[in-house]
Amino acid sequence: MKKELHEQLRQIREERNISLEALALKTRIGTGKLEAYESGSETPSVQTILKLSNALEVPASNLLDGLQEA
Repeated sequence: MKKELHEQLRQIREERNISLEALALKTRIGTGKLEAYESGSETPSVQTILKLSNALEVPASNLLDGLQEA
């Protein structure tokens, strides 16, 4: 079963021991917005997903896998 984007985002961030504050600094996205993405209450744009994947040093496809539900 594929994980949703918000689950992937939180899991990858935690695996890399990156705090929300550190990710916010790297991406220039506020911690409140990042929390909304991780909780699933908001969905980031493609541009934001690219920023997040760069900051987390993972391919964007690792985050997007959860969205590819046919």
